Amino acid sequence: MNYTTERYGLGGKVALTYGEAVEKTKEALKAEGFGVLCEIDVQATLKAKLGVDRSPYVILGACNPTLAHQALEAEPDLGLLLPCNVVVYEDHGQVFVKAIEPGQMLSVVGNPALDPVAKLVREKLERVLSGIAG
Repeated sequence: MNYTTERYGLGGKVALTYGEAVEKTKEALKAEGFGVLCEIDVQATLKAKLGVDRSPYVILGACNPTLAHQALEAEPDLGLLLPCNVVVYEDHGQVFVKAIEPGQMLSVVGNPALDPVAKLVREKLERVLSGIAG
């Protein structure tokens, strides 16, 4: 994976087909204790609702129950920011896998008790992204 850290995301380009990347991402999330709570096929939704054609794009709403529980204990309203989104998309023939950067996402709350949770989530998401590449 051509891995990058952006302002609010982690990830990058992968040497896989779109379908392979979606499946490997789900497998890697599961291996790190995340369940996929929702799967949004953006391509199909935009076609059905707006008649717009776009390249393949899926949003996977991933949640690690143990870490979500810890975070919700520290900040009950945190559910507004859950689950952690992971996207897989194709752009000009290249496939990308990216995940939310948990530290940035949780920084809007301003609760330092969430810092250790954000660190653990980031470590897990980094392993997910590395697992897709490897």
